Amino acid sequence: MSFELMASMMCANYGNLEKEVRDLEKGGIDSFHIDIMDGRYVPNFAMSLNDMAYIASATKKPLDVHLMVEHPNHTVELFTDRLRKGDTIYIHPEAEYHPSTTLQKIINAGLTPGIAINPGTSVETVMEMLRIVKKVLVMTVNPGNAGQMFMPYVGEKITRLLALKEEMNFQIYWDGACSADRIATYAPKGIDGFVLGTTLLFGKKKPYGEILADIRKLKF
Repeated sequence: MSFELMASMMCANYGNLEKEVRDLEKGGIDSFHIDIMDGRYVPNFAMSLNDMAYIASATKKPLDVHLMVEHPNHTVELFTDRLRKGDTIYIHPEAEYHPSTTLQKIINAGLTPGIAINPGTSVETVMEMLRIVKKVLVMTVNPGNAGQMFMPYVGEKITRLLALKEEMNFQIYWDGACSADRIATYAPKGIDGFVLGTTLLFGKKKPYGEILADIRKLKF
């Protein structure tokens, strides 16, 4: 069974970011997840434009950039200009008056368009955007901080999205409180990738390569 594993870089050790990127890449991570927070859309600040640009320069692996910012249409070019063809940018539909305009800018830049869906956002409110985007990032916790508790009712939303993904041609990614048990449960159902943070990947007393290998050996 194939699924992607993405490192949530807001959880990395910033005392030596170069080593973190190198060790994760050597350990077999599939992509790097970059959380950009403006302190307004979410009550936190995390990762800067320069952090993102550095990681993009330090690896050939894809980047998934998650914009947790108000009115991303005003600033999205700052990100598209520093990313590589094929990298992904997710926006939150609630953060923009006309999210389809912002998504079109991402598409025009040769990047992969995505939306992030908060726990309290219904599938119905983003239905038309599902016809535009290539990736849907399902937040299983409220956005803004690492180490939060999983919200069980999000499972019903994932079931609905899984029923739509082939018809509308998008992939589904899990973000938040991602444990081995949840990967073992939801990967067989069709989740395409998982963002790994402090629950499973960072701050452990094992090399990243061992952790990632153990995840890929999970029994389904």
